[in-house]
Amino acid sequence: MSAGPTSTAPEIAILGHPNEGKSSVLSTLAEDDSVRVSPIPGETTECRTFPVLIDGREVLRFTDTPGFQNPSRVVVEMRELAAGGGDCVALFRRKFANVSELRDDVELLQPVERGAGIIYVVDGSRPLRNVDRAEMEILRLSGRPRMAIINCKAEDRGHLEVWKNEFRQNFNANRVFNAHRATYTERILLLEALKSIDQDWQPTLEAVVKAFKMDWARRNSQTVDILLELFRDCLGFSVHAPLTGEATRESLHERLVQKYCEAIGKKEAAAHRRVRSLFKHNIFNYHLPPHSILREDLFNEKTWHLLGLSAGQLTVLGGLGGAAVGAGIDIATAGITMGVFTGLGTAAGALGALLGGKKLSRISHFLGLHLGGERLQVGPAANISLLFVLINRALLFYRYTINWAHGRRDVDALPPPAARDIEAGGYTSSWGPPRLRVCNAFFTAVTKDRGTSLADASRQFRDILSTCLAEISRHE
Repeated sequence: MSAGPTSTAPEIAILGHPNEGKSSVLSTLAEDDSVRVSPIPGETTECRTFPVLIDGREVLRFTDTPGFQNPSRVVVEMRELAAGGGDCVALFRRKFANVSELRDDVELLQPVERGAGIIYVVDGSRPLRNVDRAEMEILRLSGRPRMAIINCKAEDRGHLEVWKNEFRQNFNANRVFNAHRATYTERILLLEALKSIDQDWQPTLEAVVKAFKMDWARRNSQTVDILLELFRDCLGFSVHAPLTGEATRESLHERLVQKYCEAIGKKEAAAHRRVRSLFKHNIFNYHLPPHSILREDLFNEKTWHLLGLSAGQLTVLGGLGGAAVGAGIDIATAGITMGVFTGLGTAAGALGALLGGKKLSRISHFLGLHLGGERLQVGPAANISLLFVLINRALLFYRYTINWAHGRRDVDALPPPAARDIEAGGYTSSWGPPRLRVCNAFFTAVTKDRGTSLADASRQFRDILSTCLAEISRHE
């Protein structure tokens, strides 16, 4: 089990025919979106190693390789070398080091020569060919621990059984793995399966899998910290301005509401970017699908309709006290239905147009408008609905983030159906009285600036968020 002269971490080389998905598999397994993924065959011409770091320590490394170019010739040469005894991989690379037409084949065997384990990748949407059998024989002759991966989309499985039968004859293990749709759970299962390719590898790979799981738990914990900071910051946020002779009370409060909404939106976007970076989406900028509610502005009627509180939850919260639940601004059972918000850019204008002569008192029920002498203030939030919309948007963003495989580049394609279904009601739609009580206590403590109760409420609220993230990770 070798990773070259400068590392003691286990190395796994990704091999296969050109344009079969090797780079996509590597990018997804290594969680590295810097891996070049291209539909053009032959883009990878040299081996490139991608270390997997956890707490600054390299626990595993994957090596991307050029695709096989002349497997029929290589297998003939390696059989002759193997018959003579010795390491046929090392002998082949020395013998043909300066033969230009075999350059890629010599290069791709470099990590194999230094003892790397092998993941052989094929495109399961096409039929098995003789050239594939030649490549498998080359890997068998190497004597290295090896696993086969069928990079197969759910809709392209017509040749799957033929591939599986062939792999059973040539590899220690094989798995179906869609590099463009692989979830965290599927990546862990593949790493678990790697332990079976060689008994000597098992202890090391068990440690690697354990490190992966601990790292994921740590990232989830850091995500909760980011979200708690976001919720506290948004709920406690306020803007204010003096009322001068140049502005009417009406125009000033509209500007303040506009400023408030824009600031909350920016805070949310910044927190989401931190979560995105935490899960190593640093270079390739994935996009949310066109249907996603996260494409809607935070202060938008559709957002509040889909992600707000249900009728039963409004009843429960109304009985708890301590937080306004919407009666003052005609929030109906499914959320805001009166069109209070039409978009972040026109939130203040919409409020003014819809609330008429009572808009000051009604906004005070919702955003927390305060009149004091010649000064107007919007915030802290006076309606707990804002917290639930922020929670649902954060959990949806988390789900999209962890399920966007790093090797995926089809930004215009929709995510798996399961990722769409949850948007119909949000994650909090099933929350009952126990969780609602914790949310109410958290909201009240933040908006009333109660230090001692805030610490206790934050701990309980943190437990709820941690459970949610774990459930989302586990159920994907």
